[in-house]
Amino acid sequence: MKILKIIFPLILAVVAVTSCGSRATDNKNKQSDDSQKRAVITITTDEFVKKVADFKSNSQEWKYLGDKPAILDFYADWCVYCKKLSPVLEELAKEYQGKIYIYKIDTEKEREIAAAFGIRALPTLLFIPMNQDPQIAQGAVPKDELKKIIDSLLLK
Repeated sequence: MKILKIIFPLILAVVAVTSCGSRATDNKNKQSDDSQKRAVITITTDEFVKKVADFKSNSQEWKYLGDKPAILDFYADWCVYCKKLSPVLEELAKEYQGKIYIYKIDTEKEREIAAAFGIRALPTLLFIPMNQDPQIAQGAVPKDELKKIIDSLLLK
């Protein structure tokens, strides 16, 4: 009986520790799966300079560096309209995957990019066609309007 009093709590402790460990692993796997499913690309200043435009070297002339048209979404985590626009952009990124890039730029973290583009209202969308000047839209643009812009400006 004395052995049972010692072994039983040990077994419970082992079960508790192993079950907690598997949950943590499951959560890590779920988080990495979620980030892989995302089609919208969050971009930093360093990535922006390499993939979109090198505004640091040449701030006077626009030269898009990408190989596909793009949409830049300037947002902030506290912005209500940005939060409403985010799932719409995610849907469009999946729908137009392989045809356009959709980049998200957190204006709170990437202040240098926001300043370079004079971003003062959120959300602000910058539409970048391949061989034309970019066009800008402010506010939460409805999905059907975004599709029209993508089809008529970015993919024409």
